[in-house]
Amino acid sequence: MKNFLKYSLWLAGVVIAIAIAGVVYIAATFNPNDYKTQIIKLVKDKQHRSLKLDGDIKLVFFPSIGADIGKVSLSEFQSDETFIYIDSARVSLALLPLLSRQMVVDEVSISGLKATLVKFKNGKTNIDDLLSKNDTDEEKTPLEFDIASVHVEDSELTYLDESTGGQYKLKGFNLNTGRIANGVPGKIDFTAVIQSSKPKLDIAAQMKVKFTFDLKKQLFQMEGLELQAKGTALDISNLTVLANGNISANFDTQEFSTKKLVVTATGLQGKNNFDAKLDAPALNLVQNNFTGDKLTLNAKLDSAFGNIIANLALSDLTGNPQSFKSSALTLELDMKQPEQAFKIKLGSPVTGNIEQQQLNLSNLTVAVNARGDKLPNKSVSSEMKGSVQIDGIRQSVQTNLAGGLLQSQVKAKVAVNGFQDPAIRFDIDVDQFDADLYMPKEAAGVANKPAPAEQSFDLAGLKKLNLEGGLRIGALKIANVKLSQVRLDVKAHNGLITISPLSTNLYQGNMNGSLKVNAQSTPHIAINQNLSGINIAPLLKDAANFDTLEGKGNVALNLTTQGNTMSALKKALNGNMSLNLTDGAIKGINIAKTLRDAQDMLNMKGATAQTQSVNKTEKTDFSELKASFKINNGVAHNDDLLLKSPLLRLTGNGDINIGNDTINYLTNATLAKTLKGQGGKDIVGGVTVPVRLSGPFNNLKYTLDFGAMVSDVVKQKIETQKEGIKTKLQDQLQDKLRGLFK
Repeated sequence: MKNFLKYSLWLAGVVIAIAIAGVVYIAATFNPNDYKTQIIKLVKDKQHRSLKLDGDIKLVFFPSIGADIGKVSLSEFQSDETFIYIDSARVSLALLPLLSRQMVVDEVSISGLKATLVKFKNGKTNIDDLLSKNDTDEEKTPLEFDIASVHVEDSELTYLDESTGGQYKLKGFNLNTGRIANGVPGKIDFTAVIQSSKPKLDIAAQMKVKFTFDLKKQLFQMEGLELQAKGTALDISNLTVLANGNISANFDTQEFSTKKLVVTATGLQGKNNFDAKLDAPALNLVQNNFTGDKLTLNAKLDSAFGNIIANLALSDLTGNPQSFKSSALTLELDMKQPEQAFKIKLGSPVTGNIEQQQLNLSNLTVAVNARGDKLPNKSVSSEMKGSVQIDGIRQSVQTNLAGGLLQSQVKAKVAVNGFQDPAIRFDIDVDQFDADLYMPKEAAGVANKPAPAEQSFDLAGLKKLNLEGGLRIGALKIANVKLSQVRLDVKAHNGLITISPLSTNLYQGNMNGSLKVNAQSTPHIAINQNLSGINIAPLLKDAANFDTLEGKGNVALNLTTQGNTMSALKKALNGNMSLNLTDGAIKGINIAKTLRDAQDMLNMKGATAQTQSVNKTEKTDFSELKASFKINNGVAHNDDLLLKSPLLRLTGNGDINIGNDTINYLTNATLAKTLKGQGGKDIVGGVTVPVRLSGPFNNLKYTLDFGAMVSDVVKQKIETQKEGIKTKLQDQLQDKLRGLFK
């Protein structure tokens, strides 16, 4: 036994010595560079590609067996254009496993690799000829390999898609791994610059991860993923993306999952800074069906528009590649602006169809809270409920909402068709709305400050507006005018807007008509309205702060105008207007009382006109007032004014300059002859007195022409005296005639 062991060891030593001697002999006598020509020819004959071996091929036998290759390049198929280039490469195998008939790659090291993959317009690629074309039905043994490490340095990979014109690159590509073997934990350290033309990307990426795989079971796991990317993407600069988490996949059972996946991103879009974070505690995909725990997305945006914080959450997410649903989608928006702040909360179950691009919020609740010094009571709250359906393929949105909006109760149905040039259809009911609460307030002391430059209207948005629908408002206040039972039907297309009917109840009467706006170039407006049974005094007071006329009756308007500012619209007014009022008054002067009190002027020589300001306590009553106006370039001219009362009849003509807010109007007032004063019969009865109304709307003055009145009285006295003399002569003549016949 002792001798057997001795001889066995001696025999093993001899075998090892012979093996070493053989390796030394091969290393000393074999030169692989002598076979370059044959290798190049073989590649040319078999693959129709040109192989260049510009560097030396060196064999290494200890401590591992392998080869070092210098500069190598391979051309495109049947072309001299370079497909792949390698500056240097090294592959080595561990010696000891070879003795046990096991192949263990000790190291793979590549430097300066450059390769270009091209997808042609016909769908083929420039590596189709290199791929195996012989598929057999024989059962293939799963590949088994064990690589101690892989090193790739300073390499570049390019992919060109000629069908789309896209170009994608990995520049500065570096890869270092630990052991790569079935069922053995390993690690990957990867860096590269990722560039793309469609979409535009220029990203420096770095990734570290621990991985394990089992090829027999088709299992793959990544743990402790650390991914970092910095650069530009699309129109986003200073982009930084960080991703952490665990990923696993079972290709045999088609199961994929992520755990503790967290992705954060920061960047600058124009002048807008954003910060976003996606948190997915657990996502699972099993044979095309996926489930997920609560998925959250938090984002911040700092922009000129304001600072926005958004939080989105999806609970109990389930679905497949075709559709998905979540028991609860919640979205919270917190937006702060210099003068106001908004909080919006949205919640609903959600279902969607990815293939048909459909999204359905079936039980939607939207709550809005706003704060700001310019808001009513510095705070506004609203809540609406309903549903929203979105169809991406048809490019349509259907909305049905009801509830509190601002200070109103609203029912709204809105449909949108087309996302690029949307066609909007709507049907909206509002119980009441005070628009003045949301209009800019005039600052204190503004009367002592110069008026700001008038701003032009910006109606550019109306040129592309495609809108049709009806709006009903129970009670509306706008520009201090109070309306009820408002109804308007709107049609807008290519800058042409028609509101017909435009009807409402207002100030004990009603209004019915239409409004047309042409915003294709300089805004052009046409108004056709009939007001019936209107109490004119409160309407004029609320609408224009014009407190001069009282009465109830009808007003007809048929006007057109055009301009880019309010003053231009007023000065370009053209059309017709008529007025028919009863049982009213002209405020500011009592013409009958003024004439009666002016009787002393009749005995004065050189009586002249007298001008007086409006006296708000005085008024001239009338039983009927009629007038029609022709309006030309902002000036309303009237020739047929007629005012009647038991004591007074007034006619007149003149101009109301709407563009300049002034009046120049002359009336002729005639007192009834039955008018009596304290001293008996009034000598001014039947006298016609010219009364001129002039000045700006906010400072009107009345001028009474007493000289004309005196002349009229004198004429009346002369006529009276003539009548008396005529009567006396007739009496005398009759007496003489009687004497002749006695």
